[in-house]
Amino acid sequence: MTQTATMTKRITFAGFFMALNIALSSFGVPVPGGHFYLCDVAICTAAILLGPVDAFIVGGVGSFLGDLFFYPLPMFVSLATHGIQAVVISLFVHKWMKKSEPAGAIIGVAVGAVIMVIGYSLGRAFVYSTPEYAIIKLPYEILQAGVGAVAAVPLCYKFRLKKIFERSMD
Repeated sequence: MTQTATMTKRITFAGFFMALNIALSSFGVPVPGGHFYLCDVAICTAAILLGPVDAFIVGGVGSFLGDLFFYPLPMFVSLATHGIQAVVISLFVHKWMKKSEPAGAIIGVAVGAVIMVIGYSLGRAFVYSTPEYAIIKLPYEILQAGVGAVAAVPLCYKFRLKKIFERSMD
């Protein structure tokens, strides 16, 4: 396959996952202190499948755009937090633990979940100027990160999304 074809596929997959991230960011379940979103499923799945740069685009830029369109106040928090989360997950899978990839994905999404919870808690405390608001939202941040992490690994490995993705990139 030519380099142009590979690049086109990478851009297409990154665009698809970014659109999925934005869509899942556009609606949420109301909870005390805000909403619970499912965008972490798309972010973690994309980070397992894609390289670090594409993962940052999906996680960081996608979340930034989702916030920009629907709720702009925390958009820079989303850019940094979900961007770093996606890069770290991708690095675990594609670089640091490449030889034991499913284990790398599990560790990566766990570390990514911690990054997301801490990043959003600190970001909310800063953006809204009140640590109490961040504490109220903390259980839902943990739930959101956990759902994303727990859903992405089986999607990629148990349901063979990773193998399908790799075949499509050949």
